[in-house]
Amino acid sequence: MAARPKLHYPNGRGRMESVRWVLAAAGVEFDEEFLETKEQLHKLQDGNHLLFQQVPMVEIDGMKLVQTRSILHYIADKHNLFGKDLKERTLIDMYVEGTLDLLELLIMHPFLKPDDQQKEVVNMAQKAIIRYFPVFEKILRSHGQNFLVGNQLSLADVILLQTILALEEKIPNILSAFPFLQEYTVKLSNIPTIKRFLEPGSKKKPPPDEIYVRTVYNIFRP
Repeated sequence: MAARPKLHYPNGRGRMESVRWVLAAAGVEFDEEFLETKEQLHKLQDGNHLLFQQVPMVEIDGMKLVQTRSILHYIADKHNLFGKDLKERTLIDMYVEGTLDLLELLIMHPFLKPDDQQKEVVNMAQKAIIRYFPVFEKILRSHGQNFLVGNQLSLADVILLQTILALEEKIPNILSAFPFLQEYTVKLSNIPTIKRFLEPGSKKKPPPDEIYVRTVYNIFRP
């Protein structure tokens, strides 16, 4: 029996949360080894476990994978979440890249100065409503299917749902002008593997708090 994937990252969302999402959506059980000190990071670095000296790092199938997008691609491809041909794969990749640009704003938000955090919420809302959500609303409206690509769950759906739900934590009515995305979000949230991940007690991480921010600073600050 193959070993379960092991995730190496601080105990919080950050760039590892997308990896947790896609593993959960694929129905894959995984273990986590949380980084809590700078010494733990140095141990991984000194042991040549981190190709570019950075986390996230995922041990899977005898490999130590780094770089978030590469990890996501590998898991999605392995578990049939990356389309059936080159065209679908490219569409999925394009949608994921766009969504990750928006998600990155959410990842960095807790590390802003308090005075800048509310301004950034306004900025995120504007970008989501003007630049990103209209694209996905149009895609769903145009093909009338339940998913973004090929009418089956893909990495693009998982990352978009993650981003929408994280934005709704800060801006509850952010989908008010997007009826197709509202319906899409409800349907995806009720897929059994995703529904389990959204329930209390799962490995889905809560919104970042001061403890998480302080831990990250202590680990990664020079």
